[in-house]
Amino acid sequence: MQDAKLLLVDDDPDVLLAARLLLKRHVSSVDIEKNPEKLPFLLNNNRYDAIVLDMNFQRDVSSGREGFAWLDRILDIDPKARVVLFTAYGDVEMAVRAIKAGAVDFVLKPWQNDKFLDTIRGAVEGRMDEKEDPKKEKNGREPSDKKSTKQTNIIGSAMRPVLDTVEQVAPTDANVLILGENGTGKDLIARAIHEHSNRKDKPFVSVDVGALTESLFESELFGHVKGAFTDAREDRAGRFEEANGGTIFLDEIGNLSPAQQARLLTVLQQRQVTRVGSNKARLIDVRLICATNADLNERVAERQFRQDLLYRINTIELHLPPLRERPGDIGPLAEFFLKKYAKQYNRSVSGLSPALLAEMKQYRWPGNVRELQHAVERAVILARPELTPGTLLEPNNFVFKNGTASASPVNETLQLEDMERQLIHQAMQKHRGSITDVARELGLSRQALYRRLEKFGL
Repeated sequence: MQDAKLLLVDDDPDVLLAARLLLKRHVSSVDIEKNPEKLPFLLNNNRYDAIVLDMNFQRDVSSGREGFAWLDRILDIDPKARVVLFTAYGDVEMAVRAIKAGAVDFVLKPWQNDKFLDTIRGAVEGRMDEKEDPKKEKNGREPSDKKSTKQTNIIGSAMRPVLDTVEQVAPTDANVLILGENGTGKDLIARAIHEHSNRKDKPFVSVDVGALTESLFESELFGHVKGAFTDAREDRAGRFEEANGGTIFLDEIGNLSPAQQARLLTVLQQRQVTRVGSNKARLIDVRLICATNADLNERVAERQFRQDLLYRINTIELHLPPLRERPGDIGPLAEFFLKKYAKQYNRSVSGLSPALLAEMKQYRWPGNVRELQHAVERAVILARPELTPGTLLEPNNFVFKNGTASASPVNETLQLEDMERQLIHQAMQKHRGSITDVARELGLSRQALYRRLEKFGL
């Protein structure tokens, strides 16, 4: 780790000092910051090999809500960022949520020095692997003269027409509306457009606007000034300002209320934002990409969506087919996810049996590619570690939501918490209740294992 550069973000100066004293003996540079509002500036002006981020700041003592929000912002700015979350209030559920949200690991405070260093080392090694690839530029992207949407992680022959359109549209500044069911990969297409545009070196900011309440909508998108409302302790730029010069991706735009639609339309027409509590307009230069699973033309006919806003956002429309209409892509997608998770979880499975693949092609996949990904991950996790190399997944290793495929002997759920319960249960049976052996196999401390046993009632 000697050449690594780290960023530590925590509102407790004692925590920052202790962590810095520990880490600076092992890495070349450790930046510290108490104010998470400065993250966009730091990330746009520096390249960090790992970021250690507190989950709880002053406004929200123990829920971790702010940590998850800042994790999203970090990954919007740098999708390859290696983020380790730490907190004094952590538990298994929060840890699982953190990993699902994009963090690479999770550390409890007060930390054990050796374990903390091992966690940071693991995060840094992932970033260093990118640096050592001679085929990549300094920013981790493929050389621009060789880039093509064929090199994205969007897999399947049925997606080729969509990717062809992306190649045509990406170099322009045309607004794009991506339509498709949940789980079809709308966010991947949005990122592909940005990565192949002339704005690729500028921020890509993703916002789930459908999840914003009326009270948070303007502050989150357009920013606020100090004193604008009770919790406004200092000036804050909104998502549009953060995306200035780059791309802003507004997901679930079909869920906006009429009032939110009107405010957004004004900003798009005037190409400027005014922070809440301020009278000063700020010019913005952004490329707009929107997505929804709703039929916006039907919403317009029902007067639930503004027609003038629809005209503004859909210069180009892209329609993503559901997975049930792409049976030929199921095999390649499943193999891609299997290889990924077999490596991640150190399992010996190497492929899908013909019987399993046949059942997968008969299934309707209501959750589309996202459901397929989670189902493969679950099957790989529950595959026995001692399987010999070359072992294929069979129908009895797989679970389909509607029960049409072969039943699995474990709880039929895709929830990671349930997977964890099942893994611990299997390990306890294998080692006949030996806490030491179970903890060693699962890579947990005895204390951590006891907490999980108590949580799951095992």
